[in-house]
Amino acid sequence: MKIALMDSGIGLLAAAAAVRSLRPDADLVLSSDPDGMPWGPRTPQDVTERALAVCEAAAAHRPDALIIACNTASVHALPAVRARLEPEIPVIGTVPAIKPAAAGGGPVAIWATPATTGSPYQRGLIHDFAAGVEVTEVPCPGLADAVQWADEEAIDRTVAAAAALTPRDVRTVVLGCTHYELVAERIRAALQQPGAEPLTLLGSAGAVAAQALRRAGDAARAKTGHRGLTVLLSGREETLPQAALTYAEGRALQAVSHAG
Repeated sequence: MKIALMDSGIGLLAAAAAVRSLRPDADLVLSSDPDGMPWGPRTPQDVTERALAVCEAAAAHRPDALIIACNTASVHALPAVRARLEPEIPVIGTVPAIKPAAAGGGPVAIWATPATTGSPYQRGLIHDFAAGVEVTEVPCPGLADAVQWADEEAIDRTVAAAAALTPRDVRTVVLGCTHYELVAERIRAALQQPGAEPLTLLGSAGAVAAQALRRAGDAARAKTGHRGLTVLLSGREETLPQAALTYAEGRALQAVSHAG
């Protein structure tokens, strides 16, 4: 089985690790766009154009399914990517885990980029899936960039700033950017109140990985996987960026691929 994942940067590592956890034999294609980062300040048209280029680079490797492991790209580019690649390649988008978070009754906080926080897209999800639940939208300026470059001081600073905006009684936090899942335990440590019940953090990596494997379907089962790892940086075939190896997900992907 071959599964491709795309993102502007290394936020795709969490979903890639989830795919490997579910299917250790999977051959992975990781396609990102370091030349075009950051995507957040770009117009929706620019994001769509960059996302299409990153997805087409991955599609050239003929995956059984492609995960858009990026909230920004899912918001702006998912219809265009599906129009370009489906039905030959199933395309799976990333949606913040607001529905399962709200099922717990709240209060809930949604950590997301400033562009996503308060957006019609996120407000629509809250309206559809969290009506009657106390929800706080928390903008996290700079956190995705800090994670992308593995800037330890910036990660601590931006996590602390977002934690200060998060109500103390919140019991569930939605990680509304795939980069945030790479520092989930640091977010938990910043938010966990002494003596309180353990905080629940909800990302999207596991759900999109499972959906991608379902969409890949029976055709993929006939293939033999060798745990290969192909890394595409703005279309160039290279190795995992050094920053990716500072995270457990990146190190595990590299180690298992080399072992395979």
